[in-house]
Amino acid sequence: MTRLKSCIPAILALCVAVGAAPARADDVLKIAVTQRGAWDTSIAELGKTSGIFKKYGLDVQVLWTQAGPEAIQALIAGSVDIAAGAGITAAIGTISKGAPARIIGSEIQGAPDQYWYVPADSPVKSIADMNDRTISYSLPGSSSNAAAQALITQYKLNSRTAATGSIVSTLTQVLTKQVDVGFSALPFFLDKVEAGEIRIVATGEDVAVLKTRTGRVNLANLSALQTKRDALARFNAAYRDTVNWMYDDPAALKTFADFAGLPVSVLGKLRTLIPRGSVLPGGIIGVEQVIAEALQGKFIAASVTPAEVAAMVDIPTK
Repeated sequence: MTRLKSCIPAILALCVAVGAAPARADDVLKIAVTQRGAWDTSIAELGKTSGIFKKYGLDVQVLWTQAGPEAIQALIAGSVDIAAGAGITAAIGTISKGAPARIIGSEIQGAPDQYWYVPADSPVKSIADMNDRTISYSLPGSSSNAAAQALITQYKLNSRTAATGSIVSTLTQVLTKQVDVGFSALPFFLDKVEAGEIRIVATGEDVAVLKTRTGRVNLANLSALQTKRDALARFNAAYRDTVNWMYDDPAALKTFADFAGLPVSVLGKLRTLIPRGSVLPGGIIGVEQVIAEALQGKFIAASVTPAEVAAMVDIPTK
């Protein structure tokens, strides 16, 4: 009994020490994301806000960029672990040139989010009216760049393209008549469409080739894949859970509306226009078509094989 009493202080001290031990810190992942305010590019932000990434032991730190090429540059420079929402052709072109990066999943399949618009008083009423007009895109190598070229090719338009930066800055250039046709992504400016300030003249659904291939991807740098693979696997799992939450929970639409600065009333059809399956992460589809687009846009100097594209993909899973 005496020996037991003599041990009590030591046992108590051990319990205090164990209780005082700090909880394991969440793994930090830095991510560069394109076009703040789009539905699909908000997945990481909403996953963080909703606490889903926290459940997977992740502290996701988001850096917003104008377009995919800027996100890829940050990735190559080592400033971030992940670049989200980068155009597939730019991603393939960058990796084929030896950049230390790999695709870790699709960001959007097809182009259900894409649309082109004009001011309410524009004479452009249809795709045919875009002929001999200036059609905008964000930056060279972006998905909006590929979409504009695909639109011009399909409809045999004699149109010029112009890099106008972010979706928000593009609106200013459209309204001030610096460019004729603006590009955007849902749900940007749906309130302005509803108010009659701008008119939608075409969408990604009007361009056949955009519907059958991957539009944008998420990438990780090789260093992160080597040193943070488990965290990246948890990122992909949390990302998928976030997408499902965005489509299943009515509260998610309000959370997104607050984040995007839009009234919930204009978002009613958003989850129908951009189907869940298009933003659930997966592999690359329409590889041959993507290769052809990369060649046409001169993102790759020579053709690559589907097997070589497959080698550019490394999807960490749990």
